[in-house]
Amino acid sequence: MTPRTFIHVALSLLLFLAAGMPLHAETAPPAEKAKIEALIAHIEGLAGATFVRNGNDYNATTAAKFLRGKWQANDKQIRTAADFIAKAATASSTTGKAYQIRRKDGTVTPCGDYLTTQLTQLETAPKDK
Repeated sequence: MTPRTFIHVALSLLLFLAAGMPLHAETAPPAEKAKIEALIAHIEGLAGATFVRNGNDYNATTAAKFLRGKWQANDKQIRTAADFIAKAATASSTTGKAYQIRRKDGTVTPCGDYLTTQLTQLETAPKDK
């Protein structure tokens, strides 16, 4: 076998093996899934808050269902809680409009910013022993 033939065979084998590999990332590890679920549960527990999506208002329970659905729909692209915020909980994939949270006192915060703050608090909170 000539060196050129060997290279062609080796490249063909590599292409064949690569074709069998999945083209998507695996789903989030359990620790990251727990963080994502904690973020969604936090949204769900915001008493009196309104989730604003594409100009429409939704209660916290509906917002949580929506975010879980969007997470499920984008599961293969979401490996971390930060991915969840960026890819599912920041803006509409249809219109590009940012999601917002309007609290009972009237304060409006972009959902992505709000959840990023919550994630930081979650990750820096002292762990119970």
